[in-house]
Amino acid sequence: MDSENQNLPDNKELSLKEFTRTEEQFFNLFENWSALSAQERREKFKELPRTEAEELFLSLKVHDQVELLSEASPLEKRSWVRLLAPDDVADLIQEMGTEHRDDTLSLLDPQTKREVIALLAYAEDNAGGLMNSRFIRLRPEMSVDEAISYIRIQAKTQVETIYYAYVLAADQTLLGVVSFRELFSSAPEKKIKEIMTTDMVKVPVDTDQEQIGKIFSSQDLMAIPVIDANNHMVGIVTFDDVASVLQEEATEDIHKLGAVETLDAPYMKISMLEMIKKRAGWLMILFLGEMFTATAMGFFQSEIERAVVLALFIPLIISSGGNSGSQASTLIIRAMALGEVRLRDWWRVLGRELVTGLALGTCLSLVGLTRILLWPGREQLYGPHYIRVGFTVAVSIVGVVLWGTLSGSMLPFFLKKMRFDPASASAPAVATLVDVTGLVIYFTVASFVLKGVLL
Repeated sequence: MDSENQNLPDNKELSLKEFTRTEEQFFNLFENWSALSAQERREKFKELPRTEAEELFLSLKVHDQVELLSEASPLEKRSWVRLLAPDDVADLIQEMGTEHRDDTLSLLDPQTKREVIALLAYAEDNAGGLMNSRFIRLRPEMSVDEAISYIRIQAKTQVETIYYAYVLAADQTLLGVVSFRELFSSAPEKKIKEIMTTDMVKVPVDTDQEQIGKIFSSQDLMAIPVIDANNHMVGIVTFDDVASVLQEEATEDIHKLGAVETLDAPYMKISMLEMIKKRAGWLMILFLGEMFTATAMGFFQSEIERAVVLALFIPLIISSGGNSGSQASTLIIRAMALGEVRLRDWWRVLGRELVTGLALGTCLSLVGLTRILLWPGREQLYGPHYIRVGFTVAVSIVGVVLWGTLSGSMLPFFLKKMRFDPASASAPAVATLVDVTGLVIYFTVASFVLKGVLL
């Protein structure tokens, strides 16, 4: 007996070490998941105990879940798919493609299968495609005590969240919402209809995911009810559903700002051929646009031949305009995405950017003018008329920076008015536009300031 008691602490210590080692293994795998190859992921995943494997599987992104399921046996696939909530299964099917729809649906129990089929009827980027049809339901005539007991029963099923309970009429019309705080702080005999909140945020099934994200950002909510055209509640969208969506939207906008087509998978998983395709299209368009720069320079060829010194400042002029335009377009696109600027605010933005462009252009022009006038050996480098050359550059910079700022700020409004994505007004696109027009501004100013001297 004594020897058994002496061994007991050692056994407990061993179990604790095993548990700690398993937890460390899980967190290390989760943090380094994206850096592992497909083969390494499958091997590491199989090494995890079932509990940790389930936790990891549920926390993975959809494309990673699909990758694991592609190598699983039918029995394993059935086991893993049945862990998912209906909305997650719908996402899985949309990721796999329609050719795998029937096979995946066959793995589900009849109730879940019906729910998933209903969710697949909605567009995946709308509220109907994001929502989960499992939520806590209450009747208005219930007492608080009855409601708490009823919630205990519902919580045993795969409800999406239990932070809120939704009060529905017999025909599933949404009447109100009750939080757990309100339930537990109310008298047991009170009716649900007496404590429910009727003034609530709700969204139709066809609400775009970006709009839902803005609602979550402006409201302190964990979930939002989704209703159909008849005010019947059909599901809820939770914050974690939208968090991944917001990340995808932000990623898409960032790719567009860099003049790249949106990648459909993580960077390291995109094949080289696909990567080239995603980037070549925009680069070709920008290259063709930049060819107009050569056309513009050809138009002013005689001026360049007579005043070669002007060619020295061409990179400075066009880069100043491109940089100012890129700044303005990035600021306006982001402001539009956050809802800070609307289409009707274009004239206010125009006024602000007009002042900003003039101020920025003046600052840059003074720096450029000072550099030319005070540079050692200026007469040998810029010629005897270096003062006029300096003023030509200074005035041109003001004009080009002002034009770049106005172009960069107004182009997103124009695209939005034409029902295009404002993010398409990428920094490279704006820079290309300003490069061509910047040369025209530069040589036009030069033709006036240097007329009769160099030209």
